Amino acid sequence: MLSRTASELYWMSRHLERAENIARMLDVAWNLSLIPFSETVNEEVAAPLKITGSLERYIEKYDTVQVNNVLHFFALDEDNPGSIYCCIRQARENAHAVRGKITSEIWESINTTWIELQNIRRYGLIAMGASAFLDWVKERSHLFRGATYGTIIRNDAFRFIRIGTFIERADNTARILDVKHQIQGPKGNSAVDYYRWNALLRSVGAFEAYRELYSDRITHEHVAEMLILRAEVPRSLRSCMEMLCELLPSVEGDSGLDAKRLAAVLYARLQYGDIDHVFAIGLHEYLTDFLRRVNELADTIQSAYLEVI
Repeated sequence: MLSRTASELYWMSRHLERAENIARMLDVAWNLSLIPFSETVNEEVAAPLKITGSLERYIEKYDTVQVNNVLHFFALDEDNPGSIYCCIRQARENAHAVRGKITSEIWESINTTWIELQNIRRYGLIAMGASAFLDWVKERSHLFRGATYGTIIRNDAFRFIRIGTFIERADNTARILDVKHQIQGPKGNSAVDYYRWNALLRSVGAFEAYRELYSDRITHEHVAEMLILRAEVPRSLRSCMEMLCELLPSVEGDSGLDAKRLAAVLYARLQYGDIDHVFAIGLHEYLTDFLRRVNELADTIQSAYLEVI
């Protein structure tokens, strides 16, 4: 497969996964902002800005962190390259560039999403409602994923789509867990703390999984263990790295040996790790190291497969 084609497919899926992840984070910030007895509501509203590293860009445009401004900034602001609007626009451009490598169902799912999003932007979030909009973004992401799984043959096009998804997902899970842990702290037991951990789990689609795996109350130790080390959880770091270790070796050709090695080493650290070791290092330090390693892996994939020589 040509590097240019692989790059378009890889970034198409990364942008769509990013749009869904942003919607999940905004959904949490929106719901927590409605809790009247939360003493740190501003921190919760600002969390998406910290997670995505876009606080400075936001402050340049808005003076204060206010929930409606944050929603617009991440949802429909075309000047914010990390907004849902820009992510879907870029994904549509990527898909258009490789129209012959994806199925008509995949193309229609992305193109229809883009058309509907332009109509939503024309009337604004107030007309649709914040919760309805964020649910719509998640549903459109699920539709793309279903079309991909159900219609495309299992060739390198499929593999690069999935590789982009899991790189983006691993990065997001690590970032959101790190920022939320710093806001929350390890010892909270109040009703607000319960809602915060509940919201964190829902932001990564893991609330039901937590209830199935752990029968007791929500604790920061179990949340961290589940989102880092449990292979059964689709958005856990271990699950993402396991999928990357399956996908990278199956790409045709002899390129990418360094990428395969980095993925295997990172997966082994998660496969044979335990939560006591994570907290002995420090959760923030562990996640910072993981983010450095997964971004090194992404850079290596970029240079090995996606750059035009």
